[in-house]
Amino acid sequence: MSEVSTDKKLKGKDLITIGIFSAIYFVINFAFMLLGGIHPVLWMLMPGFIAAFAGIPFMLMVAKVQKLGAVFLMGLITALIYFVTGQFTLVILISMASTCILAEVVRAVTKYNSFKGNSIAYVIFSLGMVGSPLPIWLFKADFLAQITEQGMPADYVAAVEALSSNAMLIVLFVAPIIGGIIGAFIARGLFKKHFVKAGIV
Repeated sequence: MSEVSTDKKLKGKDLITIGIFSAIYFVINFAFMLLGGIHPVLWMLMPGFIAAFAGIPFMLMVAKVQKLGAVFLMGLITALIYFVTGQFTLVILISMASTCILAEVVRAVTKYNSFKGNSIAYVIFSLGMVGSPLPIWLFKADFLAQITEQGMPADYVAAVEALSSNAMLIVLFVAPIIGGIIGAFIARGLFKKHFVKAGIV
């Protein structure tokens, strides 16, 4: 992997790199979003699955672009794609924005070149996707009515209602934390030589 520029302003090359890895991240993200339509459990565990399998594009992107704004742009690109297709609610836009900002703070504090710092940033970033199932708990009645109107099968809607317990809410938040840690270490194992060259391990 090429040396990272000491210039901390995003350049055209950086934006291209962010765009490429954001596209890869989105494809992985969307694949698990589709799987969530099979059963509500898969949907509620979706943030965890995404975190476990999308660590490679995220960690490679932060290794290549050790600058402020890279993570925020990745989250923004993902959110905008979903939003324009009508898949994102205001809740997930807020959760994605807030976790991206927190992840950027962690990266800045750890000087962008720390594997530990980038891993923590990835875990925080991954928590943004909990905003997809979260309306089940925040606006339960309205949400169930909405997905019913959208044509979701009655058994799926009933399963969503049955699963909206406090215990499952905890699982919803814990899953991306565990998945994020797994995803970061998978990326480290597969791309260790690249990370070493980039100076983040």
